[in-house]
Amino acid sequence: MAPDSWGSRAAQLARVGEVEVLTWPMLAELGVDAAFTARDGGVSTGPYRSLNLGLHVGDDPAAVAENRRRAATALGASVDDFVFGMQVHGAHAAIVTARDAGRGARSTADALADTDALVTAERGPVLVTLVADCSPILLVDPDARVLATVHAGWRGAVRDAVGATINAMAALGASARRIVAVIGPTVSPTGYVVGPEVEAAVRSSLGDAAQTVLWQHGDRWRLDVCGANRAQLVAAGVAPGSVHLSPYATGDGRFFSDRAARPCGRFGLLARLR
Repeated sequence: MAPDSWGSRAAQLARVGEVEVLTWPMLAELGVDAAFTARDGGVSTGPYRSLNLGLHVGDDPAAVAENRRRAATALGASVDDFVFGMQVHGAHAAIVTARDAGRGARSTADALADTDALVTAERGPVLVTLVADCSPILLVDPDARVLATVHAGWRGAVRDAVGATINAMAALGASARRIVAVIGPTVSPTGYVVGPEVEAAVRSSLGDAAQTVLWQHGDRWRLDVCGANRAQLVAAGVAPGSVHLSPYATGDGRFFSDRAARPCGRFGLLARLR
């Protein structure tokens, strides 16, 4: 589908059922059901209030189970359709099939090990990526009908997690030039200060593009994590005009932010092929 034929590209934050989600209407036109869950609409309490989807952060597992059930209904899905990776800030992309449905959905024990990106060409499985400042990234080639979700903070960006994911998508027939990307709520560079070791890693990985995502801050640096991932997408062959960014950042109260408060919950990118 040509870009000029897409409908609204604007992101919309709206309540769907019991939960609040951020969506891009154009994704439905590309054959994808997807939502980035906001913080409200769940049953968790305390620092995890309220729609925490992470089982690994110390929240009551029963509350997380109910939150996941509510989030699943936003896509007309079941928790048993969910597929989770055990995210380690790496660049491994796992190919997901219908046989993987349910992995990590009710326990971290059976999540896909050491996996920060999920790729599928099958209808049914709901790919889930959990974040709280790192970039949640959706990639889709609507012609090849290949979908991926990626977890990429600064470590994922310098390890080129999106590039590794596009390579995995290509094995299923996708092409970078056809891919449409959406980068969801990510920590704002105004509040993300890093040390010289991170600055050096970003420069080594991004080359000339690093100067567009780093700003000196005393003896430290502000880093645009979203921008770093966007630069890696473009370097991998995705058209700049096909990369869409969230109008919201983490830390403003709408989405969980590990930088803003610890402990904290995790919000999710949920996506499946129609």
